[in-house]
Amino acid sequence: MLSSETPLELPDNCWPAGGAVIKETLHGCRNNTGELAAYLGELGYLVDAVDFADSALARARAEQADAVSVRWLCLDVAHDDLADLNEDGYDLITLRLVYPFFSDRQRVLRTLAGRLRPGGTIVVITPLAAATPAERRDIALDEGEIRLLTEQWRTAERFDADGLTVLILCDALQTFTAVEKEGAPSAQAAAGACMVVTDAFGRVLLGRSTDRMWELPEGGVEPGEDFPTAAVRELAEEAGLTCRTEDAHLVAILQDDRGPLRRLSGVVRAVAWSGEPAVPEQERHRFERWEWHDLHSLAALGRIFSPSAQALNLVWPGVLPGLPPVHAYPVAGQRPPVDGEPPQAARLREQMTKNVLRRGYSLSAPVIEALQSVPRHRYAPEVTLETAYDDDLAVVTLVDKEGRAVSSVSASWLQGTMIDGLRPKPGMTMLEIGAGGFNAELMAHVLGKGGRVVTVDLDPYVVLRTQRLTAEAGSGRVTALLGDGALGAPNHVPDGGFDGIVITYNVWDIAPAWRAQLAEGRYLVLPLEMHGYTRAIALQRRRSVLEAGPDDWTFCGFIRDRGSAARTAPRVDLPGGLQLRFEDGIPADATDLDQALRGPRFELGTGVSVGGDESFETLQLLLATTLDRFCRLAVDRERDGGLAAVPHGADAAAILGEGSLAYLTHVLVKDGNSPAERRSEFIVRAFGPAGQGLAELMAARVRAWDSVLRATGYPRLTVHPADTAERDLPDGHVLSKPNCRLVFHWPALDGDVRVTAAEDLASAGDGR
Repeated sequence: MLSSETPLELPDNCWPAGGAVIKETLHGCRNNTGELAAYLGELGYLVDAVDFADSALARARAEQADAVSVRWLCLDVAHDDLADLNEDGYDLITLRLVYPFFSDRQRVLRTLAGRLRPGGTIVVITPLAAATPAERRDIALDEGEIRLLTEQWRTAERFDADGLTVLILCDALQTFTAVEKEGAPSAQAAAGACMVVTDAFGRVLLGRSTDRMWELPEGGVEPGEDFPTAAVRELAEEAGLTCRTEDAHLVAILQDDRGPLRRLSGVVRAVAWSGEPAVPEQERHRFERWEWHDLHSLAALGRIFSPSAQALNLVWPGVLPGLPPVHAYPVAGQRPPVDGEPPQAARLREQMTKNVLRRGYSLSAPVIEALQSVPRHRYAPEVTLETAYDDDLAVVTLVDKEGRAVSSVSASWLQGTMIDGLRPKPGMTMLEIGAGGFNAELMAHVLGKGGRVVTVDLDPYVVLRTQRLTAEAGSGRVTALLGDGALGAPNHVPDGGFDGIVITYNVWDIAPAWRAQLAEGRYLVLPLEMHGYTRAIALQRRRSVLEAGPDDWTFCGFIRDRGSAARTAPRVDLPGGLQLRFEDGIPADATDLDQALRGPRFELGTGVSVGGDESFETLQLLLATTLDRFCRLAVDRERDGGLAAVPHGADAAAILGEGSLAYLTHVLVKDGNSPAERRSEFIVRAFGPAGQGLAELMAARVRAWDSVLRATGYPRLTVHPADTAERDLPDGHVLSKPNCRLVFHWPALDGDVRVTAAEDLASAGDGR
């Protein structure tokens, strides 16, 4: 027998293996005195027993005073920040006599499902409506409500006894389907309006219809009404909420060509409203209930009315991916942003910022304040809060047909570092190339109310997404434009130029427009590729020259350029699955390398080692910018013939000369239990008749880095126009690109400027 007064004899398949962490949620319900929590503790499990009422917890503690391995928590799982729950998740979550009391059942269940470990289970124990007196109907579930509860789980088992049902739920489905209603729209409904409403936590209101789908408040436009007026009326009639027409803003008009009658739907956004959502009596034939839903959970909600799905994805592009294209006509004009976020968002912002600082990144006070204030999750609405506020994670927001990321919200530490590189001051006007929303709003926050940010992107979807999300949550000081980033923003340059320009994708060359549109003495911050190595560099304009000091470099990686300046690096295939990549310069003739790679290998130790957690990013750049005929050696793991020991997951620095090849790799010389305890030595391996000389040359550079440059950081860099004559360049190591000439000034190395690999090789060969 199942009852609420004795430990429940649940089916064996709902219990996890011994020693697991288990959570029982108590919610102050009838006869819920912690007996199940105590029972699980006696079985040897760790238990979190939760209730929102102190009185219920006090009673449970008193009646289960001898309970072991039970932690009693006062927490409202429907509304509170869940930071006190076990961060490693749970193997079992039980909802005993509590589920019917949740107003937003699907959202709460999804939130708890996100706390399950792989293979975990949720058990819902609840009275059946058929066995419950009518006056107590609100404590029970009927068959339709049970069907809704179980339909989004891959495995759902049910056991009934004594007026109760036990539902065992495993493996939540993560899909949605945009569905249509049967029949074509009626003639009087040729024009319709839907209302998008969010609560104080940023959750969107959807109704569960009797057609077993979720939908927004929507309906036809009556004679004499405009779209906002119709949406306000439908919101009141269907959900019982009140909204003034001046608080209802038309966002866009969607054109639906389904069926014989073309339908136009106005998507209306409410920026303020009042009341509590409920199904009025006259609408019970159409709706079962109204619930608030987290935006990131919409794609796992199941059946969504197709026009509602299109409207949701129009307001928050990306929350429902894969919808069929529709004609959408945006409405011009600026509307007020809409506030609202979950209680844990502020805590997660604070923690994200602390993590960035704890990792050693030095950020200015204005940037720190911006990271703690600007709601990053609202510019990545398709992911959970925890994902949005991961301090080291770039959130991908768009992929191409091959599944490669083409747009993202960059890691917060990198965004903060690059904004600081701009040396921003209140009231400035900045240009961002590569849109997305969050980075531009961070900049706008730092620049203050008198500042302005122009952001440009070549992808219409990215621009639309930026416009939509900044309209939802932004400052009103960000302007998103469609255009080729290589051209800058020629029609929006302020007098004297932009006070700063930041590029948020990898660039191989520096477009002349960026220097031309930058104010004198101000900064261009960009992720520049140099022989395939990317570094974010803060360059200050000094007339026609851009300059960066040793402290203006940051190791990074971004999405590659897709505009007019996009470039595919030349590659040369070699035997054994090897490949040479010439990210800068002209590919060398590799014909003689086939035979060299099949010959004897020369190996030379450098005596230089690094720890497993130690960066050698400056060594990479030193080799790339000071050795002629530099390239990178890669291996196709599926065709690896074992000819070269290229580090797994990376390319190796390499140089060519006289039918020979040398490349840098490393070998483990000291093992340990952590990266800090492990050490690896750099070694050079070479092939071909001149391989030994090339190896000695590369090893000498490694030793020079170790003895002179390892502790000094990056070089000083000057960037000159492409037509600058050789005689007019300063001393240093030169890397020429179509639009500019880069001169690297390495300490203690500038005495051997512009020495080619062939000359160095000759020096190594005659003992000089």
